[in-house]
Amino acid sequence: MTIPKLHYISQGASPKKHLENIQKACTSGAELVQLRLKNVSEKKILKLATEAREITSHFQTRLIINDYYKIAKAVKADGVHLGKQDTCPTIARKHIYTWQMIGGTANTLQDCESLIGKEVDYIGLGPFRFTTTKDNLSPVLGLEGYTAIIEALNTEVPIIGIGGITLNDVTGLLEAGISGIAVSGDITYNFNRIRTFNELLNASSTQEQRHTFK
Repeated sequence: MTIPKLHYISQGASPKKHLENIQKACTSGAELVQLRLKNVSEKKILKLATEAREITSHFQTRLIINDYYKIAKAVKADGVHLGKQDTCPTIARKHIYTWQMIGGTANTLQDCESLIGKEVDYIGLGPFRFTTTKDNLSPVLGLEGYTAIIEALNTEVPIIGIGGITLNDVTGLLEAGISGIAVSGDITYNFNRIRTFNELLNASSTQEQRHTFK
């Protein structure tokens, strides 16, 4: 299973705005979007997830549902992303389709090791820097934090950086060893940035390929 290098995490002042922004992200070339809504009823999330699935299917964009693995299964999303307070990935895995992916949130080396033990498909590791999109933010990692954790882990599981990431950060983060990034604010502000993010992220993979074939 290949995990896209750029994840757009939905943002918006209302549920409707989240869907509009998911549409814009798909139109702008996003390979994966995550529907992430807080303080909304499960019934409403199911309705929104169904609509998000229609949008993403049209563009052949992958859809991840934040938190709600049963909804991810119901709408046949591509997977679910589980936060530290959400369902254990091992339990969620028993309930979803075998082809659906599971991502987990990590803030420390121990979190990462625990998630690897639970056989997640990717790890969202952060926060990279201070961000207002999340309450009760964990200690900021910065490039040094990512480098130390990734070196200690030495894992094949993709590590996705998250937390206030902008275009200027991509090169440094790739050098720190991350596999990809999740972005919310910087893309919502300007969806044309998706193309630039993709170029920066994929430039690294062509370099890796060139390096491998020498």
